[in-house]
Amino acid sequence: MADTRDDNLARVLAAVRARHVPGRRLMVAIAGPPASGKSTLAAALVDTLNEGAGAGSAALLPMDGYHLDNRILEQRGLLPRKGAPETFDADGFCRMVALVRAAHADVVHPVFDRNADLAIAGAAIIARSVEVVVIEGNYLLLGEEPWRGAQANYDLTVFVAPAMPILSERLVERWLAHGHDRDAAIGRAHDNDLPNAGLVIEQSVGADIILT
Repeated sequence: MADTRDDNLARVLAAVRARHVPGRRLMVAIAGPPASGKSTLAAALVDTLNEGAGAGSAALLPMDGYHLDNRILEQRGLLPRKGAPETFDADGFCRMVALVRAAHADVVHPVFDRNADLAIAGAAIIARSVEVVVIEGNYLLLGEEPWRGAQANYDLTVFVAPAMPILSERLVERWLAHGHDRDAAIGRAHDNDLPNAGLVIEQSVGADIILT
């Protein structure tokens, strides 16, 4: 597992370094289904870039900061589907991607707190001086609007998609770690997470790098 993760990181890192032009912001999109490992890869990429080029040279922009609040999801009858495309502020996220692409000033963005199960406004800043922005999320490469409109802002795209049995096992383990019993964990994984994973795998556009 560790060797595979190291190989994946090395492959993406090499692509970033090949495409990066000093003084010009590079936008890297890392997409994939839930529990694919995209968040781990994105964080490792940012850390490695900052270690190599100096702190503040790379920054992370997670799509999860644009989860709609649970109160809105309850009003719309969408709380059981949390994590599906319609449970995000997709337009807001895509506007943020364009704003970050422009790099005219420091940009403040929300971050999702998994323990509190809500997005926190103004929780992180991407400084104007950041040269590599790594964006990660399930639906970055989804072939429908508004997600498709944001894709013109990406300079390098990565798609992480392990086999469905692996995703299923990881998703059940994730819910177990959140305190659910095994039946409840299996139910949550199969009723919501795996359909979302299937949507991502089947309806995402092609990426520059595909990691399985």
